[in-house]
Amino acid sequence: MANEYGSLAALKERLGVEVDDESRDNLLNSALAAASRGIDRATGRRFWLDETPVQRVFNPGGRVVRECDGERLLIDDIGDVDGLIVETGRGTSWSAVTGYETSPDNALADEQPITGLLLVSGFWGAATSRVRITARFGWPAIPADVAEAAMIQAARLYRRKDSPEGVTGSAEWGVVRLSRRDPDVWNLIEPYVLPGFG
Repeated sequence: MANEYGSLAALKERLGVEVDDESRDNLLNSALAAASRGIDRATGRRFWLDETPVQRVFNPGGRVVRECDGERLLIDDIGDVDGLIVETGRGTSWSAVTGYETSPDNALADEQPITGLLLVSGFWGAATSRVRITARFGWPAIPADVAEAAMIQAARLYRRKDSPEGVTGSAEWGVVRLSRRDPDVWNLIEPYVLPGFG
């Protein structure tokens, strides 16, 4: 598996499974992957970083915020500026863009992603143009809150095999229906949810 927000060893420790017991590894890896991708879907972003720069094309329509010192283009999370290239154009005709600033200020130093490009005293092109960005998208590091939420959710998903139809029970409490959303997981990831998601 790749790009999970926790390790198999840590999940085993949390569940009290011996490290050398490999009989449940497939189920545990599956739960960890599902928990990680579920967090991606719930937040509208991903917290792993591309290994190498990749290209994405953005339509500036609905993504540009006009400010007193220029236009800010709202972009997908960028976690590393090495190899960052910004171009405007369309089809096979692209022109390099210079004079932009990344935002928020000091994002990468604070282990946060770059989420906008401010074009000082300029605009991001005509209505028919696109912005092509080559970058390492994602987060510079997995936030501790996200890692903890993934571990809680993975443990819950693993245990789910013992609660058919979302019902579990105990001698003390009787039958209990499991909630749709774990409140601890949601509290941990809620600050990372992009507007329009969750």
